[in-house]
Amino acid sequence: MTSPTPLLDRWSSVPRGRDLASLFKDIRADLGRVEDRLESWSRSANPLTAEISRYVLRKKGKRLRPALVLLTSRLFSPGSEESVFLASLVELLHTASLIHDDIIDNAGLRRGMTSVHAKWGPNITVLLGDYLYIKSIGLSLQSRHDRVIRLLADVSARMIEGELDECALAGDLGITEEQYRSIVENKTAVLLGACCRIGAILGLASPEEEEAVASYGMNLGLTFQIVDDLLDLAGDEAVLGKPVLSDLAEGRITLPLIRSLQTGGRNGRKLIKSLVGRKDISAAERRGLLDTLAAGDAFDYARSRAGEYAERSLEFLGPFPESPTREVLCRLAVFSLTRKK
Repeated sequence: MTSPTPLLDRWSSVPRGRDLASLFKDIRADLGRVEDRLESWSRSANPLTAEISRYVLRKKGKRLRPALVLLTSRLFSPGSEESVFLASLVELLHTASLIHDDIIDNAGLRRGMTSVHAKWGPNITVLLGDYLYIKSIGLSLQSRHDRVIRLLADVSARMIEGELDECALAGDLGITEEQYRSIVENKTAVLLGACCRIGAILGLASPEEEEAVASYGMNLGLTFQIVDDLLDLAGDEAVLGKPVLSDLAEGRITLPLIRSLQTGGRNGRKLIKSLVGRKDISAAERRGLLDTLAAGDAFDYARSRAGEYAERSLEFLGPFPESPTREVLCRLAVFSLTRKK
């Protein structure tokens, strides 16, 4: 199943960096200032709070969310001190959500390191996640833009709703693609869309421009999450820095599995049912699952859907004039679709 992707074809043929560090080279200095702010926010008079905050905030991830604030702000105006501040703030909010995710998932690793949950236990980890959530909303009150404060509060609520919906549907083999998309929108895409909207607000974009970049971010988030789901099934643990099949072990039915349940026949459904929620899936069982998904169109379908969302993200950038920043955002859509971790 392949859909026409003229913009993806065009941008895929443009030489580009192989990783986010090369894509983000023009905002490297500002991302460095983001790290400085995160380090300053990890300080606390409480020694345990300071220790854990330093630990979790120095575990650098992709820094995609702060980069989107910085890039979309630059799409309309030069960078500013507030763009660095809000870029740091969205990463703090994202980190709080990851801490709670690890408790729900009972995850032992995060970003290639022992998770806070595994290192300090669930009780302390819940409190730290709450602390960082509250701290991020409190810091947002320093923004000059009331809309940004309201936006971050709304996004926080939607992210938690996404987690609750995902928990409610865990292990449900009848989950639909529409339900899956709703979860992904709330858990992942809404924050990426908000990052882009914040950049537009800071850049004094028109309402139409703001909606366009926010839609770019939402579709980028959907692309990112579907690729994450594919990597969780078929990725390389050494590259990912975390175990594969963690979604399946926690009962999450992701898009490739949904497709296989719909089209893979009785044997495929029986196999998936036997593996959902299990922590002890063997290498042979994993190979059998991957063979089943590959034999049908489950992988192809999920990749095609991810490609459609990436194509849409590029379409929303189409009206903007050519610039180095717009080029980076376009390349980011391609990178999101082709990444290996």
